[in-house]
Amino acid sequence: MLRGFRDFILRGNVVDLAVAVILGAAFNAIVTSLVGDVLNPLIAATVGKPDFSGVILNIGSGHIKIGNFFNAAISFLIVACVVYFVIVLPLNHMLSRLKKPEPEAPPSTKPCPECLSEIPVAARRCAHCAQPVA
Repeated sequence: MLRGFRDFILRGNVVDLAVAVILGAAFNAIVTSLVGDVLNPLIAATVGKPDFSGVILNIGSGHIKIGNFFNAAISFLIVACVVYFVIVLPLNHMLSRLKKPEPEAPPSTKPCPECLSEIPVAARRCAHCAQPVA
């Protein structure tokens, strides 16, 4: 029973999900500061507003706040870039260096010297031309 639980926990997708949740919570303050203290002033310098929350689409009596969606999308892209470049790439590089190369399997077929068709390695005669094979 504990072996099955251990195998479940150590499965790649469960560990990846746990890492994603933990890192998402840990980088929340960093991303909030990056967006609020770096990007919003840059946007304010170019557009004149500190963020996109002022972009509102009025249709009839409804107000569609497209700017809030843009702010959330930019925050998501920043989080995704940070997680990918700071965690995923270095981890993949480290795992590829630690992974042992798998030995090549011996070939299961060989060419027939007479007709050049592929035959099993253990065959003593070619199935296509019936020639004896050494």
